[in-house]
Amino acid sequence: MEENLLKRLPLGTSSFLALRDAGQIYVDKSEYIYKLASVRAKFFLARPRRFGKSLLVSTFESLFKNGIRDFKGLAIEKKWQDDKKYTVVRLDFSETRDFGEAAEFTLKLTSLLARKFRPAGFSYQENSVFSVTDQLSDWLQTQPVNRLVILIDEYDSPLTACLDNPEKFESVRRKLAGFYAVLKTNDEALRFLFITGITKFNKTSIFSELNNLSDISLSPEYGALLGYTHEEVEEYFGAYLESASQVLQKDKLQLVEELVDHYDGFCFEETAKQKVFSPWSLLKFFSSPIRGFKDYWFESGGRPSVLLKYLQSHSLRNPEEYGKGKSLPLNALTDSTEPSALSDVALLTQTGYLTIKAVEYGTTVFVGYPNKEVRTAIAQLYLEQLLDGRVAGQVGAGPIVKVLSEESAESLFHILNRLFLSIDYHRYPVKDESSVRAFVQIYFAGAGLEPIVERHHAHGRSDLEVRAGKRHWILEFKVSRKTEDLEIKLEEAVRQIEERRYGEQVFDSEKIRVALVYSLDRREFVRWKQC
Repeated sequence: MEENLLKRLPLGTSSFLALRDAGQIYVDKSEYIYKLASVRAKFFLARPRRFGKSLLVSTFESLFKNGIRDFKGLAIEKKWQDDKKYTVVRLDFSETRDFGEAAEFTLKLTSLLARKFRPAGFSYQENSVFSVTDQLSDWLQTQPVNRLVILIDEYDSPLTACLDNPEKFESVRRKLAGFYAVLKTNDEALRFLFITGITKFNKTSIFSELNNLSDISLSPEYGALLGYTHEEVEEYFGAYLESASQVLQKDKLQLVEELVDHYDGFCFEETAKQKVFSPWSLLKFFSSPIRGFKDYWFESGGRPSVLLKYLQSHSLRNPEEYGKGKSLPLNALTDSTEPSALSDVALLTQTGYLTIKAVEYGTTVFVGYPNKEVRTAIAQLYLEQLLDGRVAGQVGAGPIVKVLSEESAESLFHILNRLFLSIDYHRYPVKDESSVRAFVQIYFAGAGLEPIVERHHAHGRSDLEVRAGKRHWILEFKVSRKTEDLEIKLEEAVRQIEERRYGEQVFDSEKIRVALVYSLDRREFVRWKQC
């Protein structure tokens, strides 16, 4: 299919007006937008980065400013009957996130409010004894009833910027509280308020001052408000699917399955029924399918700042938990949270590293990695924790895929030792076979491989299996303490592989079975044998 037959992708476009003007694909979410915008209300929506929050805010802006002018052919066109013109103020709090002392934040917030409310008629008097929020409150009292629309993007950006500094966080929180208190006091002027962010912090006065704010973050009704459903991918990107299947010489069904494995699986609603694709990752793939299935979401801009700040003062749970199921109470996601009480599982869920898999008894949420792209990213995050901020390449353990695909069992033995000798043992001691297995799993997963831990066979469970290229590795680990004979441990591992016939079911690739013995005393692998 020729490229010029493909409608333009909305890659990196966060302006609804620019998207429509450029003739880019718009996945029609206007049915949801109509439901929200047709009532006088205040809404809050939390979603991870790169899911289209800013485009959604821009879409509301266009609707309230210009009516259905830019919505020709969309679902809302025939439903929207409100012909009033509203005053729209859009605030992007990411503009205030770069500050040193709290006083600098105050200046940035003042500037933001003065600049963004000025086109609506507000005139900030810099030399007045009254603060910008005091002056704004007086101005709001002069506004017509139900004529003001306020759209706030990335409300939590200045808060996450100082998450590791409680004193500064509290100062920023108080300043924001003053602004939200003004909105509550002058509710009469507000026709519509929409706020987006990643994390739901407590005591920011969004959820206390604006006590009639509807949080739709986990609402089943809006589970597909952001992100692309399977049906939407087929409907809006069918031509790109056909093109990619030709470029990669894959059957279309096979291509869709691989796209699902890599970029689908995000669930943001409390019934755990609606799954969506990551828009950014899918669009990046369609823009250059010849590159294959890259980790585009995390490649695009690093980790969310809220997570980076959290890691400056907290550790993620033990990396041994990487491959295990996780759960948390539903209210950990629905209720606002004190920064000091923010759990790693809740934060990883809010930032998109974990997603809702099931909800039982209406109160317990089971979460897991949504797809391969995210499994790889979180493994890299855990690996950096293990290596005290370094990556595998910095400790001489980078080319693990090449070793597994092309080199020998002895090469594997040596590269594993380079990794294990670099682990921060003070924080993450290797205690037993479970530790060894978990750390190797993280290492392999962080390289984009898909290790299987404790794979069930007819005669037992192998420790770890992984495919790389045309090879299938079966690894059996044993740990040795001071008084134990290393050769006996090695033979025990070899015997277990052979007697339980691990790898017997592997027919489509070269099978390599290796026994490895790790010394807890020496903190390295000391014996290996290929079976």
